[in-house]
Amino acid sequence: MYLDLSRNFLGGNIPHEWASTKLEFLSLSMNNLSGPIPSFLGSVTTLRYMNIKNNMFSGMVPLELGKLVNLENFILSANNLSGELPFAITKLTKLTELRISSNNFTGRMPDFFRSWKQLEKLEIQASGFEGPIPSSISILSNLTELRISDLVGEASKFPNLSSMTNMTKLMLRSCNIFGQIPKYISNMIQLKILDLSFNRLEGHIPDLHDLNFLKFMYLTSNFLNGPIPEFIKDRDNRFQIDLSYNNLSEHSAPPCRQNLNLFKSFSGRDNSILSECLKDFPCSKDRYSLHINCGGKATTVGKIMYEEDDDLAGPAVFVPVMERKNWGFSSTGNWDGNTSNYVAKNVSALAMKDSELYTSARLSPLSITYYARCLANGRYKVKLHFAEIVYNRSFYSLGRRIFDVYIQEELVMKDFDIENTAGGVDKAVVKKFNAVVKNSVLMIRFYWAGKGTTAAPETGTYGPLISAISVESGFIHLNDKMKMTIVVGAVVLALLLIFMILGILRWKGYLGGRISREKELRRLDLQTGLFTYRQIKAATNNFNTANKIGEGGFGSVYKMVS
Repeated sequence: MYLDLSRNFLGGNIPHEWASTKLEFLSLSMNNLSGPIPSFLGSVTTLRYMNIKNNMFSGMVPLELGKLVNLENFILSANNLSGELPFAITKLTKLTELRISSNNFTGRMPDFFRSWKQLEKLEIQASGFEGPIPSSISILSNLTELRISDLVGEASKFPNLSSMTNMTKLMLRSCNIFGQIPKYISNMIQLKILDLSFNRLEGHIPDLHDLNFLKFMYLTSNFLNGPIPEFIKDRDNRFQIDLSYNNLSEHSAPPCRQNLNLFKSFSGRDNSILSECLKDFPCSKDRYSLHINCGGKATTVGKIMYEEDDDLAGPAVFVPVMERKNWGFSSTGNWDGNTSNYVAKNVSALAMKDSELYTSARLSPLSITYYARCLANGRYKVKLHFAEIVYNRSFYSLGRRIFDVYIQEELVMKDFDIENTAGGVDKAVVKKFNAVVKNSVLMIRFYWAGKGTTAAPETGTYGPLISAISVESGFIHLNDKMKMTIVVGAVVLALLLIFMILGILRWKGYLGGRISREKELRRLDLQTGLFTYRQIKAATNNFNTANKIGEGGFGSVYKMVS
């Protein structure tokens, strides 16, 4: 018996009447079902396929599901399940597919793999489990797809996966794995996707030139060093490679190209900006602000002009654009399937203020870092503009977008949900932060940590979404005109000060003046001197007109008689 009710708006819970059915195939994915998973489903022992992903189921996985001994495909991803996985599910020995991503499980990852030797697909992304990955995973030699991500807790060495030679998709992302990348990866000749990003891997990149089917390789954010291997340099544009955030040797860097991300890839001086791809773009002057309309055309809001950002982006992109030397972005990640849309466009009318900033947005399936360079050092005010313009209609509303935000490598928002924060879809929310620029560079990173939905309404719609970025200096700065005015003013002030000093010196007699002239007259032995008013009055007989001898510029002139 086959029952597929996926991609609807069903609410409530699963009816108890189903316990008596002979279902073999049950798909309830992408609905709005809630409450605990009914324990009576354990009575449907004929089930071979069970998919309840992308709902709102909560609570623990019931022990009774361990009775589904014929189950081959068990998919519980994108719910709100919690607690530990019950040991009873080790009885599901026929499992070929297990997906339990994006839940709230607790405790260490269960060591149940010995019971699931037939597994071909295993997905445990952002499940809530702690590391490390159990060593017993090495027994799963039939795996073709392994996805584990965002483990918290204890670090571990790279697990032994040498028996998994049929692997096509290998993801061990953000699992706190240290050590070197094992050379046996080169024996997985069917491998198409290799994602070992956001770990603590070190050493050299192994030679993987025999992996002819490899299309995507993400070694992002590790501690890898040494030269970039020749097999990476020789790959054509169909091979997407991301080596960003590492400590590789810059002298080995190939010419920059669209499918090779070398952002912050090198050790030495300043690997954040002065990398191979930016050495030809020196800063000509300090900048104090930046405004970007992410994913959209240039637009003016009030007195602020937001620059356009309508590049196509891609799985591994870091290529500076000549027209905007002072900023850019590094894009990492790909969606499953044929989707290659890294820009979201709104299809409905927006009523919020400054709606021109929200009609489009930048999307990323994993991580995107916007960088601003040539900034004057100091404190800055950062505004991040968000609006959920994708999950805003009919079936699309079943999607849940959750991601993290970092500014200057510091986590500022964890598990950010635009819709919940804004109070609905098509509503703007602006988050404000302070940042300090010390090396003329500001970096803002949006990172998908595996949470939320991934296939509702379709692939290519989850992950970080950002509508606009605004950066303004938080300190007083001077433009070129103001600087010239200050220089001219300083020169005039200096000249005035010099003249004042010279005048005082002259008045004091150091440069000639009243006192020096009196001394000169005394040297001439003339009958001169200084008299008081009383002496002058007596000598002129109280200014008698008989003693008047003429008129001068300052009044009458009298002769003095002793």
